[in-house]
Amino acid sequence: MATLTYRTAGESHGPALLSLIEGLPAGLALDVDFINAELCRRQGGYGRGGRQRLETDHVSFLSGVRRGKTIGSPLVAQIANKDSRLDETPALVKPRPGHADLAGAVKWLTTDCRETLERASARETANRVAVGAIARCLLNQFQISVVGFVVRIGSSEAAMIPDEPADRLRSLSAASEVYCPDPAASARMIELIKAAKVQGDTLGGIVETRVEGCPIGLGSCAHWDWKLDSRLAAEVMGIQAIKGVEIGLGFRMAQLPGSLVHDPIAYDPGRRHTPSLGFVRATNNAGGLEGGMTNGQPVVIRAAMKPISTLLKKPMPSVDLTSKRADKADYERSDVCAVPAASVVVENVVAFEIARAMVEKFGGDSLDEMRTNYRNYLAAAQKLGEAGGP
Repeated sequence: MATLTYRTAGESHGPALLSLIEGLPAGLALDVDFINAELCRRQGGYGRGGRQRLETDHVSFLSGVRRGKTIGSPLVAQIANKDSRLDETPALVKPRPGHADLAGAVKWLTTDCRETLERASARETANRVAVGAIARCLLNQFQISVVGFVVRIGSSEAAMIPDEPADRLRSLSAASEVYCPDPAASARMIELIKAAKVQGDTLGGIVETRVEGCPIGLGSCAHWDWKLDSRLAAEVMGIQAIKGVEIGLGFRMAQLPGSLVHDPIAYDPGRRHTPSLGFVRATNNAGGLEGGMTNGQPVVIRAAMKPISTLLKKPMPSVDLTSKRADKADYERSDVCAVPAASVVVENVVAFEIARAMVEKFGGDSLDEMRTNYRNYLAAAQKLGEAGGP
């Protein structure tokens, strides 16, 4: 089975961030302007800190690309760090609650949390945005669109987001400093962030990603770790500061009877030649996934981000690892609120996992072969139930 994988490397204040991607078909044009635009969006959003003014993230390719197209070999993407001073950074001996500091220091048997925080830093998410944006170049070839946005910051929640097309949601979110498609909620969110900054505090929130255009049958029910919802949840939970993930109605399903949860199936012959094959639903409480597989409806996934753990005016109680005496946690430059940035990261890691599922089902050595496999699958699926059909 063909597969798509990636690994990342690099420290927050090291020379560069690197990503190794394997499994991309040959012949895929990489839209560098789009990838860099996604990296720029990750650095934006109201509430971001000083590091974002130091860095201007751009991707460059060290292997796997010729004349702007993939060549089938492993692809290495690089994002250079301007703030590169890893050897000069001071030791950090008072671990910050909520960070990886204490667990990492004990794990690697050191009193200096610096090595842990340099790798655990959310700076690493620039890698995953680049990887996801590269994957989206592949999804675009199959008219699969991905859009992410903010639905809550602190106590302010957006009104019910209607089933707007992805382009419309993207436009509304782009007009908001906090990447929220609800203008009234955006204004409230900004005021909450301003207040938190004055108080020296931080805020978390909830983000949502929607994927449109997935064919029925991505993922599998054969094994638990082949289920696409399981894999999506793992990708999103792997993002720094994400503490909860739900798909479709998620936890709200536990409050309702089955008659109000499950999405009735109907057939519309006018949509037979779409990726849904004509199978339609009046609701999408399942979030586009049933039995670990896409069902033709938009994939909907939400993630809860905790407030950033580094507090400027209210450092949390901690312990000096060298003396074991009570002290205040060390301070590292940080954001007041990174929920808008998290929406970009979630959007792109979800895109990568959808692309991985596409490669597994339709993959070939080249993009042309993958397109042919995709067309043949849809043609066969459209004949289901017909005489002479599969």
